[in-house]
Amino acid sequence: MSSRRWTRKWAHDVETDGFSPLPTQVVSNEEYVPLDQTLEQRRVAALVAETVWRNSRHLGISRRQFMSSSAGMASAFLALNTVFGRFFEVEPVEALESAADERRPSDQFVFDIQTHHVAAPRQFPQILGMRRTGRFWNPALERDRGTMEDVYLENYIKEIFLDSDTTVAVLSGIPSATDASNILPPDMMAQTRDLVNRLAASQRLVAHGLVTPNKGPQDLDEMRRQAADPQISAWKGYTGLPFGSPPKPWRIDDEKVAYPMLEASRRLGIKNICLHKGLPLQGGVEEFWHPRDIERAASDFPDLNFIVYHAAFHSLRPLLEAARDEFRTTAHVNWVTDLCEIRRRKPGLTNIYAELGSTFGQMVITSPMLCGHVLGMLIQSFGADHVLWGTDSIWWGSPQWQIEALRRFTMPESLIKRFGYQPLTSPVKAQILGLNAARLYGIDPALHRNPVPSDYVSKLKAAYRDEGARPSLTQYGWVLEEV
Repeated sequence: MSSRRWTRKWAHDVETDGFSPLPTQVVSNEEYVPLDQTLEQRRVAALVAETVWRNSRHLGISRRQFMSSSAGMASAFLALNTVFGRFFEVEPVEALESAADERRPSDQFVFDIQTHHVAAPRQFPQILGMRRTGRFWNPALERDRGTMEDVYLENYIKEIFLDSDTTVAVLSGIPSATDASNILPPDMMAQTRDLVNRLAASQRLVAHGLVTPNKGPQDLDEMRRQAADPQISAWKGYTGLPFGSPPKPWRIDDEKVAYPMLEASRRLGIKNICLHKGLPLQGGVEEFWHPRDIERAASDFPDLNFIVYHAAFHSLRPLLEAARDEFRTTAHVNWVTDLCEIRRRKPGLTNIYAELGSTFGQMVITSPMLCGHVLGMLIQSFGADHVLWGTDSIWWGSPQWQIEALRRFTMPESLIKRFGYQPLTSPVKAQILGLNAARLYGIDPALHRNPVPSDYVSKLKAAYRDEGARPSLTQYGWVLEEV
C-alpha cells in the first residue's frame, strides 16, 4: 500500500529525473497543501519525456539542453494540448527548431507583482510560528533545517531577471510576530530593491511594506517608519493571520482595527493595499481569508486600490473532484465567484483588482478548462484592465513558463459560447502581463521596453545567454509524492 510524503520539488526532480520545461505537478510555497499529481499530469510528463528523448537525439544535443530551449518549452505545450485539448497556440514544428522564439514579443512589458525570496540564513517554516507551536502541517518541515540557498537573493535575481522575460517585479513578503522570525522583513525587501536597481541602473524592482493592524496602534508607527525609511510602494496584509494580544485575525472593513490603517495609508500617499485572499493558510482562521470584507472597505475608501492576491482562489482539489466525470463550469468556483459578484453587484466599484499569483500557475497545468473559466469570469466581471499578473515565484522557479503559458493560452470556444467570454487577444494579454500594474504603480512601461545600455541586468542577461548557460528548470516549493 502506497503512502504520501512531502518533498521539495527540486529533490523530487533529481530522484526521478523529472525535470521538465514546465511543472507537471502543483507546487506549494507551504501556504497551501499541494495537489497530488493527477492522471492527466502524469500523461503530460510521459509525453514530454518521450518528445525530449526523441527530439534531442534528432538535434544531436543533450536532454537537458533540449528541455531548456524554446523547442523544449513548445514540446511541453504540445503535450498539454494532446492531453487536455487545444488550449495553447503551438505547432509541432516548434518542437524541432527555433520557431518558438519568433512568438516572443521583443518589447512586451511584463510586470510581476508577486515574487519572493528568503533572507539568508532564514527559513520559510518560521513564517507561521509552527516550529514554536509544534503544529507541523507539513511533516517534512520537522526534518528541514532551512539550508535553502536556492531561494536566497542570488538565485532570485537569476530566476526572475536572467531566466525570464520579466521587466519589473514587486518583491513581496508576509507578516510575522517579529522581524527576527520573518523570512524577509520590509527593510530587507527594500535592500534587495535598492541592490537590483543599482545593478540595473534603472528601476527593475519595487518593494512592498507589511501591515498588521491587529497588532494594535504600534503598527501605525511602523507604517510611518516603512513609508519614510524603506520608502515602500504598496502594503501587503494577511487578514487571516492572528496577531496581537490576544492573537486574532482581522477584517479590512473593521472600522476600529483596519480603518485607522487605511486612513494612515491615505495620509502617507500609498494607494495600493494588497491583501492575501483565498488559499487559506494553515494556522489562520478560514473565514477571514474570504474576500467578503473587501466590498465595504473599497466603498468607504474609493481613492485606494484594493488588490486581491490569488484572486481569492480557495483551493483546486474540490473543484477537480466535482469535475472528475464532467467539468461543470456552471459550478460555483469557490471564492473567485464571490469576488466577482462584488463587482457585478456594484459596477461602480472600480478600485478592486484581481491578482493571479499561484492561481494561474495551479490551474493552467491541472485543468486548462477551469483556467479559462476563471480568467473569463474575472475579465467579464472586472474588465481586462483590472486583472494583474503575478507568479508567486521563486517558489515556482523561473516565471518564464507561466509567462509563456499566458501568451499561448486561448479562451475555449465552448466557454465563449456558453458564458459570453471574450477571446484572449494579444492586447488583453499585454494588459494583464504588465500594463495594468504599471498604471497602478505609476511606472512608465516605455522606459523598460528597450533597456538603456547602462541597464546592467539586461547586459548580464545577454552575457549569461551568450555563454551558453541554461535555465535550471527547477521549482523550489513542495510537492506530494507517493512512496
